Amino acid sequence: MLLVLCVDLDDDLGRKTGFTTPVIGRDPVEEAAIALATEDPEDSDVNVIFQGLHVYDDLDERDESVEVAVVTGNEDGDVAANREVGDEVDTVLASLSTAEDVTALVITDGAQDESVIPVIRSRVPIDGVRRVVVRQAQNLESMYYTIKQVLDDPETRGTVLIPLGILLLIYPLALIGSALEMPGFVLGTTSALLGLYLISRGLGLGDRLDTAVERARRSLYAGRTTLLAYVVAAALFVLGGVSGTNELETIQESTAGEVSAPVMLAALVYGSIQWLAAAGVTTSLGQITDEYIAGSLEWRYLNAPFYVVSIALVLRAVSAFFLDKVEISYLATALTAGTLLGIASTLAFAVLESRYTDSDAEREADADAEGRRQTDSA
Repeated sequence: MLLVLCVDLDDDLGRKTGFTTPVIGRDPVEEAAIALATEDPEDSDVNVIFQGLHVYDDLDERDESVEVAVVTGNEDGDVAANREVGDEVDTVLASLSTAEDVTALVITDGAQDESVIPVIRSRVPIDGVRRVVVRQAQNLESMYYTIKQVLDDPETRGTVLIPLGILLLIYPLALIGSALEMPGFVLGTTSALLGLYLISRGLGLGDRLDTAVERARRSLYAGRTTLLAYVVAAALFVLGGVSGTNELETIQESTAGEVSAPVMLAALVYGSIQWLAAAGVTTSLGQITDEYIAGSLEWRYLNAPFYVVSIALVLRAVSAFFLDKVEISYLATALTAGTLLGIASTLAFAVLESRYTDSDAEREADADAEGRRQTDSA
C-alpha cells in the first residue's frame, strides 16, 4: 500500500479550521482541504492537500492500493513540531487495516516541511518526496504581490525592515551631523542602535522584555507587593550611587595627591551601603509578604532581611576602617556583631520551623487517628 502523506508542519489546518488531525481518508481530506481553502485561500498548504488528493485519485484509477492522510505539527516549529508529526504518522499507520507492506509518498510545500522527512522515514519507508510549487506569471504584478505578502508578515518586518531602515538613515544623519559639527557622534549613535538591535534579536531580548512586562502587569493587577518593593529598591539604589559618588568626591578633595583604588572603592561602599541595605531589606520584605499571602511562606525566608543587615554592617565597618574613620577595635566588634546576627537569625528560624513543623505533623497524625477510630466504631 502506498500512503500519500500531506505534511503541514506548522499546523495551519488545525489552527485555522479547527480540524482534528491526523485526517485520514479521501473524503475527510477533501473536506479539510476545502475548509482550509475557504478560511485562507492564500495558504500554500491548500495546494499540498489538493496535490495529495490528485495523486490519490490518479493511483486509485489504476487500481493500486493507496490511502491519503494529512499530518500536522505545531506552530512552535523545530523539534516539537517534528515529534508531533511523528506521533500523527504513528496514528495513521495504526489505523490502516491492511496486511500489505506500507510505503509513503511525502508531499510538502517547501524545504521547511521537508525537515521532518527523517522522522517519517524512521517509521515507514519513503518512496518519494514531492514539493508543490504554485505556478505564477513572472510579471510586475506577481512581484508586487510577493513583496506585499512579505511586508505584511510581522516577523519579516521586525527582522528585515528595522535594520534596513537604520542603514538608510546613516547618510542623512551623517549630513545632519556634519551640519552640527558632530559627525562622529551621529554615526556612532546610529551604529550603536543597529548593533544593539542585532544583538537583541540574536539573544532574544525582545521576547524576554515582553515576558518581563507581562509579568509586571500581572503583578500590578494581582496586588503583589514585590512590584512596589522593586520600584522603591531601584530608587534607593540610585540614591546609594549618588551618595557613594559624593563620598568619593569628598575623600578626593580632602586627600593630597592621588587616591588609591582600594580607598576609592571603600569611599563608594561607605557612602552607599546604607541605601543599598535599605533596598535589600525592602525587596526581601516585599517577597516575604507575597509568600505569606500566597500561603507558601517558610520560616527560613525570614532570614533574608537579617542577612542583608549583617552584610551591610560588615561592609560599612570595613570601608570605614580603610578610610581611617574607625579604629580596629570597632572593626572587630562590627565583624563579630554581623556574624552573630546572621548565625542567631539562622538558628532561631530553624528552631521555629522545626518546632512548628513537628506540631503540624502531630496534629495531622492525631486527626488521622481520630478519623480511623470513628470509622472503626461506626
